Amino acid sequence: MVLETLNPLHYNITSLVPDTMPVATVPILILMCFLFLIWNHEETSSIPGPGYCMGIGPLISHWRFLWMGVGNACNYYNRTYGEFVRVWISGEETFIISK
Repeated sequence: MVLETLNPLHYNITSLVPDTMPVATVPILILMCFLFLIWNHEETSSIPGPGYCMGIGPLISHWRFLWMGVGNACNYYNRTYGEFVRVWISGEETFIISK
């Protein structure tokens, strides 16, 4: 009798999940997608440079400055984006101006 009660195959799993679960899940998923889009929305800057992209852009540009050095990284960004570039160094927005 005790073993039959503890057997998980004895219970019907669908009776444990309420019928309202799928109905409530759809609005929650739509709300989460909407909040994710709002969180990732950024105003497009008129200054060229790598995008922000949920904080990945600043990490990549900071890593590039550490890996290549300031001079080579500045030359790379100037060749890629032009003579006035916006990058992130140590999490702060930095402008590179060169000719």
